[in-house]
This record gives sequence, C-alpha cells and structure tokens, in this order.
Amino acid sequence: MTYSYIERLHCPKCDATYKANEINHLCQCGSPLLVNYDIEAAKQTWKKEDLQTRPANLWRYHEMLPIISEEHVVTLGEGMTPLIPMNKIGKTLGIPSLYMKDEGLVPTGSFKARGAAVGISKAKELGVTKLAMPTNGNAGAAWSLYASRAGIESYIVMPKDAPSITRKECAIAGANLFLVDGLISDAGKIVGELVQEEGFYDSSTLKEPYRIEGKKTMGYEILEQFNWKVPDVILYPTGGGVGIIGIYKAIVELQQLGWIEEGKFPRLVAVQAEGCAPIVKAWEEGKKESMFWEGSETIAFGINVPKAIGDFLVLEAIYKTNGCAIAVSDQEIAREQACVAQNEGVFICPEGAATFTAARKLREDGWIQEDEHVVCLNTGQGIKYPESVYVDVPLLQCGDRISIKS
Repeated sequence: MTYSYIERLHCPKCDATYKANEINHLCQCGSPLLVNYDIEAAKQTWKKEDLQTRPANLWRYHEMLPIISEEHVVTLGEGMTPLIPMNKIGKTLGIPSLYMKDEGLVPTGSFKARGAAVGISKAKELGVTKLAMPTNGNAGAAWSLYASRAGIESYIVMPKDAPSITRKECAIAGANLFLVDGLISDAGKIVGELVQEEGFYDSSTLKEPYRIEGKKTMGYEILEQFNWKVPDVILYPTGGGVGIIGIYKAIVELQQLGWIEEGKFPRLVAVQAEGCAPIVKAWEEGKKESMFWEGSETIAFGINVPKAIGDFLVLEAIYKTNGCAIAVSDQEIAREQACVAQNEGVFICPEGAATFTAARKLREDGWIQEDEHVVCLNTGQGIKYPESVYVDVPLLQCGDRISIKS
C-alpha cells in the first residue's frame, strides 16, 4: 500500500514546479512552496473508514503527508488533540456551540510539534544533517527536540525576550542556541546568513515546504471530530500564519477527496494582537500582502511577527472563506486567559486566549451568530508562559488562620 501520494512541490505565485525528493526551499521567484498530492490516485484506495483502525495521531493521515517511506517517520505520538465543548464560556458569549481545539496536549506543549514532526521527518528522508531556524520560542523548542530524536544537529536563534522555558527546552535538547537583542525578524536575518554561508537546511517558517503539512492535520482532525461536518467559524492566533494556511489547505484536500461537502468552508479568522497586527491592517485595507509592523510588542509572544513571508497565503485563505482578521488588546487577552481558566478549568496560552477574546467581540458585533458552531484554537499550554500571569498570594505565618470569604 502506498504510504504517501505526494506528487510534487509547486509555487502558488508563479506556478513553477519542483521535485519532492530533492531539498527545496523558496521558489526562484521568492515565494514559499506548497506540496501537491495525487488526489485521484488516493481516492481509489484511501477511504474514511480506514481511519477507524489507525492510531490516534496525525500519521493516521499519512497518505496526505509528504513522507514517502514510513521508516523515516520521527514521532512522539503527536496529534488527535481533544475538541472540547466550552459550555460556560459559550453561554456567556452567546455561542452555545463553542469548542476549543486544545493543542497544548501535544508533545513539547504546543501545536509546533505538528510542524516539527512532519518537517523533521522529511528532512531526515532528504538526508539533512544540520538545520537552522529563527523562532519566537515554541517552534525552536519543538524542532530542537524532534531534531535530537532524528539525529539532526540544530542551530536555533531566538529573541532574548522569548519565554525562558522554550530557551531551556532548546538547551536541554542539545541545540546550538543563540539569543538576539531584537525580534524574530532579526533572528531570521542571522539564520539567513548561516544558511547562505554554511549551507545549512533552512527550517524558517515556510522556507521549507513541510511544516505546513504537519499543521494542516489540525484541519483534518477538526473535521473528523465533527463527523466530517464543516463548522461555521474557526479562529486562529496568527503570527507566521502557517496554521491558518494549513487548515485551509486541509479543507480543500478533504473536498477534493470527497470526504466533506464540496464548496462549504468554515469562515477563517486570523486573530492578532493590537501591538502587532499586520494581517489585520492588510485585510481591513483589502490588500493581498501586509506591510512590516514597526515596533511590534505583545504578551502573546508567539504571534509577535511583524511581517510573515506567507502573508499572501493567509489573506487568500481569509478572503476565499469569507472570513476576517481582528486585533485584540493585551489587556483583553489577560482577562480572557483568566476567564477560561476560572470557568472551564483550562490554563491556556495568551495566543489561545486571544481567539476567545476575538470570538467575544465578533459575537457582540453580530459577525458570529448564536446558532453557529465555532472553534477556537488554543495553540499551547499556559504553563509555558508563567511570566504572563501575575499572582498576589497572601503569606501565612505558622499558626495563622485562613480568612474565609463570606
């Protein structure tokens, strides 16, 4: 049985094609490359029913993943995260059918494990021995750990203000870690020089074509968990935007496979912070690409990306699904993070909290209707951002009594 129906790589801008069994990064025109599959061949042998006997991880969709030989798969059991009904929050928001896709429960504690698993597996298959990447934290942690499992040496550059736990994850994995006094865009410039001078494999966001293939499995899982019914709205915290691009790609592929209703898309919502909202600004102005966001700053560090190389693909996904882009404040994010924890018992990351804030605002504006099925993506564990929460705790002396609230 064919493990993967990967066919080729193609450029979404100039339609150039590249071989899938060779190392490729950006197209010669500068655009990210996307993976194409032989859908018609897959339809002949791969059925939804096949999933019933497969392990509950993202490799259950291996026909639509880029690894040609199963022996190259590098896995820690990632995928098939729960789709949790958020009944209390949904009631307060006026969205009774509100759900959370909780990506904090994958290895390394964030959705970045999906992209790392598939990206590292393909790098291994291509014979890569050294890779380099810039990161805001979680991606570097995930790629460092998966690279170690695959026997690939990693060079990671991240802003010095990135969450300290992600720095420690990189270090404990044996990565060659470097900090930069700046943003992820500054880290990217340093990695670019390393790639050019030393010939390292460039694992920067969308500069290799396979991270998106791991991320798209969130879309496959959401649809399977909804019994192949398309939800009305999916809200996604957007920095580099790989996840929202991947979810859109998943929906298109599932339609081509005939597994879901043709032509019906969830409205995709790109959620950004007010302190860094280049996609929102571009969407509001009806543009196809964004401009670099000067002086970007937000507590949701994972979406502090002033200019995404795949911004045109993010905007295309929004436009083609009749979605939108919305910015929320750091104050709103902090309040929502506490609200979700106190009402639903889940300590989500600031980026995930941003999606709930966005859902609240879009429901108030009437953009989301009461009878719609809505999914918020929580992209990581809140415990990976301990500095984002301030706690004022009373200090007891021996013999003190606890004051009970009336």
